[in-house]
Amino acid sequence: MKLYDGAWAPSPRRVRMFLAEKRIDVERVVVDLKHGEHLRPDYAGINAQRQLPALLLDDGTLIDDSIAICRYFEALHPDPPLFGADPREIGLIEAWLRRIEHDCFQAVVLGFRNKVSVFAGRAVSGQWPPIEQIPALVDRGRCMWEAFAAVLDAHLAERRHIAGDLFTMADIAALVAIDFGVATRLPDPRDRHAALARWHAEVSARPSAAA
Repeated sequence: MKLYDGAWAPSPRRVRMFLAEKRIDVERVVVDLKHGEHLRPDYAGINAQRQLPALLLDDGTLIDDSIAICRYFEALHPDPPLFGADPREIGLIEAWLRRIEHDCFQAVVLGFRNKVSVFAGRAVSGQWPPIEQIPALVDRGRCMWEAFAAVLDAHLAERRHIAGDLFTMADIAALVAIDFGVATRLPDPRDRHAALARWHAEVSARPSAAA
């Protein structure tokens, strides 16, 4: 199998962190996002959505979603469990993954893709007709970002990790989304939220965070 990866994008980083936590080695093919290699016909022939990451299995099956890729490897290598070890944990982690994706990561994407000129006509990632940028969505993204930071801070004031005492995929997804948001110049939530800052420092110190 081959994992098509991108050096700086958040979704590929989720998978790299997950694989590092699992100590799984996969053949990687790095696609140059900066120079638009993911938009070229050769990569589009592999993944018509022109997105990263993408996992191409030996039988030709393509899995082109970061969480789905991680779930695939979780099924193959269940220990340590990063999506939960019992029904309660699985439910909590899934609920937080959906919330992080909708309330945090999408907030970053709204701001980033609707203000950066390189995304003119491509305000939504993937294979679409031209979709123009909407500047008002930048403010909406910032509002969502700051509201989610407050919610997460209050949640982490009473627990070590997002889904409880153990590090899970929810922590990976939140760390990646927050780091990406700060990199795109959204306000750093660590400046005003002590519990979030404590959690961020602990999770960032894991070796997988540098993957």
